[in-house]
Amino acid sequence: MIEDLRTLVEVESPSRVLEALRRSAETVAAVIEARLGGRAVLVESEGGPHVHWSGGGTPRVLVLGHHDTVFPLGTLARRPFRVEDGRATGPGVFDMLGGLVQAIHGLASLDDRSGVEILVTADEEVGSHFSRALIEERALACGAVLVAEGAADGGGVKTGRKGCGTFEVSVTGRASHAGLEPAAGVNALVEAAHQVLAIAELGRPEIGTTVTPTVASAGTLDNVVPAAATVVVDVRVESAEETRRVESAFAALTPRLAEAVITVRGGVGRPPMPESASAGLFAVARRLLPGLEGRAVGGGSDGNFTAALGVPTLDGLGAVGGGAHADHEYLEVASMVERARLVAGLVDAIRRA
Repeated sequence: MIEDLRTLVEVESPSRVLEALRRSAETVAAVIEARLGGRAVLVESEGGPHVHWSGGGTPRVLVLGHHDTVFPLGTLARRPFRVEDGRATGPGVFDMLGGLVQAIHGLASLDDRSGVEILVTADEEVGSHFSRALIEERALACGAVLVAEGAADGGGVKTGRKGCGTFEVSVTGRASHAGLEPAAGVNALVEAAHQVLAIAELGRPEIGTTVTPTVASAGTLDNVVPAAATVVVDVRVESAEETRRVESAFAALTPRLAEAVITVRGGVGRPPMPESASAGLFAVARRLLPGLEGRAVGGGSDGNFTAALGVPTLDGLGAVGGGAHADHEYLEVASMVERARLVAGLVDAIRRA
């Protein structure tokens, strides 16, 4: 498993870099074919190639993951793959190449791989816009989904996830000379400041809703009243009701300054994954691995889509480690065999049900 992990990490795969994603997809397909036999098919998309493999027979369970990472080309040179003191490090080891390797090797331990499909997408880190339809199609066909994303803190699986999305609020004003005619302009930055304060008030953390302005830009020169400003907002919700409330509130934003214009784009792109979607599979997982913990977490994954369809979904079955999206990302090597066996055991249990 460590050598296969090295192989995947050393083919960098930043989201939206199509040439790199093609090399990565080809490498993932080669690893799958080497360990499981059969043919792994590259499914072309505008976001890069996805990888799909089937063990044949009637579909019963989908193992879901992604091969794109958040790290730009060149990260590997600065932070190469290493195994030291029981930890593997390098770009993507935890999110989520380690989980892919563990799942593949878990399936390789089964004499019978019929009824199992693997789908490894190319655009999860940037919203899954080009893979969502395929994910939903295969999830419905299979009837159960095991997501090989990294484990929760402490090695638990992820039994629930918040819905998440991004909104972009654009303000159009009017430029003027900041010294000679400031009143002739419409200050988009001032309008954006009003909107940021209003947007921040939309959060309801007591029921799991967070609304966080994260990126802002405005202006061109220090002596020009800014004619445009943009604010990007991260939103996390635990219910469909909160999704509707927050989306309606963004749609209802109104300017405070005369002649300013507000445009809102975006929405909650990943629906919440309720813990009810994972309850049955989590019970099976705990029988296979007594003491296994389940946690609801704030981050989203492609499991949000499958759970929203009513397909039983268990997430966080991948690497035990931490530091997702950060330079200190790591995977605990000692956990790899146990997690691979957990995936294999769940597949067997699903097929016997």
